Amino acid sequence: MKKFLFLFTLLLSLSFWEILVKLTRFPAFILPPPSLIFKKALEVLQNGLLLKHTLVTLKEILFGIFFGITAAFVLGFILAKSKTFENIFSPYIVGFQAIPIVALAPLIIIWFGQDFLSKSLISALTLFFPVLLNTITGFREVDQRFHLLFKSLCATPIQTLTKLEIPASLPILLTGLKIGVTLSVIGAVIGEFIAANQGLGFLVSLAGGLYDTPLRFVAFFTLALIAFTLYSAVNLLEKFLISWKNNL
Repeated sequence: MKKFLFLFTLLLSLSFWEILVKLTRFPAFILPPPSLIFKKALEVLQNGLLLKHTLVTLKEILFGIFFGITAAFVLGFILAKSKTFENIFSPYIVGFQAIPIVALAPLIIIWFGQDFLSKSLISALTLFFPVLLNTITGFREVDQRFHLLFKSLCATPIQTLTKLEIPASLPILLTGLKIGVTLSVIGAVIGEFIAANQGLGFLVSLAGGLYDTPLRFVAFFTLALIAFTLYSAVNLLEKFLISWKNNL
């Protein structure tokens, strides 16, 4: 029912958009109709242009997700376990987060070059903070009674981490991951805007210079599809990993 409702509202929105453009007679470089965008999408799919740039951006995003999640999880675990470390590092983390990624991205590109590594790092930094906060919250929300139980059973720190803390904090961790994976798309595109000769961000800039607005919308929709796919993947992972909750 939800999928049907989504498809119905999507078709209704596209139909309204098509009719609006036809009635107002907007030029294609201002607001192209969905039919023209679809035609452009078929064109760039057939000549391989869209696939080429999509794969570049997807590579940057996936590496960014890996770097960002790994760093956020490790640091989040340390800060959750030590109030001393949190008091030391929290001001730096909050201050760093206050710097707009758009302002920081040029420096990262200067330091790490214009290849995919710099774009991946920008993507990683974009998702780092929400995943970090949820990691800290997730580990701290574990019921202390379970900690006492594991301690009474002489569980090792590794057993406590893998058998208690990670499973118990998964709902909060995965919520942060849902936010993070969508933000990672933004980070990669920002890097491509600043310095790149390939990728969907570069394609958006190229289309803007050529006043090819239909191509811009094709890139927009592709980015939205990537973000939606990543979000859905985390949703499926969540259902698989915390299915035990439904049996309680």
